[in-house]
Amino acid sequence: MPVDDRWYLKERGPDGTRLPSKRHGRGRRWRVRWVDDRGESREQLFDRKTDAERFDANVRADLSRGQYIDDRAGRITVASLAEQWRIGQLHIDSTAIRVEHAIRLHIVPGLGHLQVGQVRPSKIQAWVRDRSLVLAPTTLRVVYGYLNAMFASAARDRIIASSPCVDIRLPAIDRGKRVIPSPAQVHRLAQLLPGRLSAAVYVAAGCGLRLGEVLGLEVEDIDFERAELSVRQQLKSHKGRPVYLGQPKTKTSVRTVELPEVVASALREHLKTVHDPVEVDDDTDPRRPIRRPAALVFRNADGDPVLASTFSRTWTPVRAKVGLPMRWGFHGLRHYYATLLIHAGASVKTVQLALGHSTPTVTLNEYVHEWPDVLDRTRSLVDGALGGRETAATPAGSRA
Repeated sequence: MPVDDRWYLKERGPDGTRLPSKRHGRGRRWRVRWVDDRGESREQLFDRKTDAERFDANVRADLSRGQYIDDRAGRITVASLAEQWRIGQLHIDSTAIRVEHAIRLHIVPGLGHLQVGQVRPSKIQAWVRDRSLVLAPTTLRVVYGYLNAMFASAARDRIIASSPCVDIRLPAIDRGKRVIPSPAQVHRLAQLLPGRLSAAVYVAAGCGLRLGEVLGLEVEDIDFERAELSVRQQLKSHKGRPVYLGQPKTKTSVRTVELPEVVASALREHLKTVHDPVEVDDDTDPRRPIRRPAALVFRNADGDPVLASTFSRTWTPVRAKVGLPMRWGFHGLRHYYATLLIHAGASVKTVQLALGHSTPTVTLNEYVHEWPDVLDRTRSLVDGALGGRETAATPAGSRA
């Protein structure tokens, strides 16, 4: 990788002096040539020899360490990077749709026109500030997570030297604003919903199931004798395809939860109204999708599977009558269940398994504010064991 002087020829005159080239005095004088990690010949021009020699040394070192970054790679736009990253992910259908929406509605409009190599942390921070005006803190964290993953992938592929998503401050999530209904409100929700959906309230509030898990529940998943309820699938609905059964949110979402008597009683009464199975697509094994009869526990007025969208239209007026705030969704019953467990003294691991969270960290991040009494019990345990502190007498002649 020689550093060439473009203003002079390599040959010398009869008197030994250097001969000027046709480019003498025009353009940048010094040229660095190298073969990159793809075997392509490259060159770059410099005004000063010291800059050329420094660049030559750095390129030589990067190539030998396998850390070479092609400066041309970083010229692709953020929009192109986002699309390449999105296509390469192994997302389930529902997640793939959310990712596509996040990229199209929030990432591309603000950052899509920039070259990846030009994006700096300050630009990411400005984007976060702009999106915080239109997105809730929890939603913004999800969208930022996609952006962070995109740039991390680009750094691993050596498109850029490092990710600009470094030391980015995100809006704090105020967990204190979460509204937990009273037992009377839970009962009232069940009373006001149509009879075909009444028991769903108790399944969510008493077993902690998500809406999709409730709607995907089949009769065979309920074991009254063992007082257990199995969660193995969820009912999904996406634009462009009929409702279908799919895998739960995460691998740990497949679980068996205890069936309290209040929930069992509601389900026994409800199952008296359940009719014949309904035909539905089953994609719980993506490699072998089938269509089969499913004995779904909850149906719409026509006896078909319940769509999340139509459930929302039924839920909203009922929620208002009970006095719960706007945008308080069915998922709030799952929070009710979690707080019941925590306030009864359940450990983080117990709550994680009951809710089907992927890791205890997810549970802690979601409900850490619900464990303040644990600190009080810790203090009580220490005080009870050690009692009042006594000052031991110092033996005569001893030194401190």
